[in-house]
Amino acid sequence: MCDKTFVTNAELKSPIRTHTGENPFDCDICDSRFSNKRNANNHMRIHTREKPHSCEVCGKTFVQKSNAIMHMRRTHTDIKHPCKIWAKAFATNFAVKSQMRTHTEDKFVSCKVCGKAFSHQINVTTHMRTHTGERPHSCEVCGKTFTQKTHAIVHMQRIHTGEKPYSCKVCGKEFATNDAVKLHMRTHTGDKPFSCEVCGKAFAIKNNVTKHMRTHTGDKPFSCEVCGKAFASKSNVTKHMRTHTGEKPYSCEVCGKAFALKNNATTHMRTHTGEKPFSCEICGKAFTQKTDATVHMRIHTGNKPYFCKVCGKAFTQKTDATVHMRTHTGEKPYFCKVCGKAFTKQTASMVHMRTHTGEKPYSCKVCGKAFAQQIHVTRHMQTHTAEK
Repeated sequence: MCDKTFVTNAELKSPIRTHTGENPFDCDICDSRFSNKRNANNHMRIHTREKPHSCEVCGKTFVQKSNAIMHMRRTHTDIKHPCKIWAKAFATNFAVKSQMRTHTEDKFVSCKVCGKAFSHQINVTTHMRTHTGERPHSCEVCGKTFTQKTHAIVHMQRIHTGEKPYSCKVCGKEFATNDAVKLHMRTHTGDKPFSCEVCGKAFAIKNNVTKHMRTHTGDKPFSCEVCGKAFASKSNVTKHMRTHTGEKPYSCEVCGKAFALKNNATTHMRTHTGEKPFSCEICGKAFTQKTDATVHMRIHTGNKPYFCKVCGKAFTQKTDATVHMRTHTGEKPYFCKVCGKAFTKQTASMVHMRTHTGEKPYSCKVCGKAFAQQIHVTRHMQTHTAEK
């Protein structure tokens, strides 16, 4: 099953169950099941609220002994082990050595499947689960499984207990883990310790560097189970799936309109509030979305970063370059559901639909005459200005 070794046969039994899925220990109260007795005992403390392990200094109590030990090291121990490169200290010498490898890039072990190298064996073990699909750590309450134990612990705190014992010293925001506080602090300090080896762009979170690198490599390791479309991140697959399921989990609190993406719901709310938080640094024009402000800036700079691979024509927006490419390929991906006519742009398809529905959403402010397109209103207005 795996190459992990154990000293005694008794020690082997529990890990074997992560492969077989056997859970012989059950909770008498909620019927949750576990692969070993220790996890069952820890789970019972959720019901009894027992916290038998306490800090010798401040008396704070914990469900597990390991949590009490870690609390002691982080909070009360004066002995700190400094990193020679960063101005940062750690509770244990092992933690310093682990951190140093992120600077020296010493990677002693590699994945037998894809060859990716790591500084620690435990990182290889965790990485292997991306190939095997193994999720050996489960939530003691709902049974949800995870690839890493820390993820299961954080899940427990956020979803079931609601406990957020760590808070930001600057703004007071509370978090379930100390690591989350450290990441949050970078929003105050502006610290971005991780950078792209190709273009030098800096990031506050290491995982974001990995995702960013895919913009250079073109790697898209995640795919849709329905249509097979590939994506650079798992979160994008989740969002894309909603185009198939029709799920729209985010809704406007004012008008009730539903959205597939949280960001779209936030942007939509600005149509009610009138908020335009993003402004042009040159002319001061305000926008509801940051992307609109970025695109607008190109009017001033003349920057056209997107090029047609066929004729070399440059564009300020990626979508314009994509639509232009269809003049070369002849692709018309948007179809009228009534007559089947095909279009290169979705907007053209929507305008065409009005020939079937009779909808005329644009009207003249002078005489009230209605039109299917805004450009027709503009042309019509000239008949009024000519009269004067």
